[in-house]
Amino acid sequence: MQIVRTIVWVVILAALLIFTAFNWNSVEVQIWTNMVLETKIPALVIVAFLLGLVPMWLIHRGTKWRLKRRIAGLESAARANAKAAAATPVMAEPIAPVRPDDGVETTSVTTSTSEPIAPVEADTVSDPDTTPARPETDSTTRP
Repeated sequence: MQIVRTIVWVVILAALLIFTAFNWNSVEVQIWTNMVLETKIPALVIVAFLLGLVPMWLIHRGTKWRLKRRIAGLESAARANAKAAAATPVMAEPIAPVRPDDGVETTSVTTSTSEPIAPVEADTVSDPDTTPARPETDSTTRP
């Protein structure tokens, strides 16, 4: 990108030199009613160009400086948050051991809430057709 910028400035300078060579004439510029400025045309063109360029260039540099400061502040805050997150230890949840003698694998269950889970009892079902009949509580005899 630097080469493109250099080429543009060289082209502008060459155009200004060619313009200056062909327009070296004196002109009178009336600033106020009693003040007249006699100058060459290239000087007027250069002054007008600089009057437009310099303020915009200063605004651009100021904005660029302000944004770089802002980005640097955000990057340092992100680095500080990353260091703080890395410094806090992560507690691993204990996993229930597997007992090879019963053939049933047990796994740990994690929940997103901190409330304990209540056990579900078989007697809480209200529909009598769906409740299983237990031999110790069933009073009817079957043939």
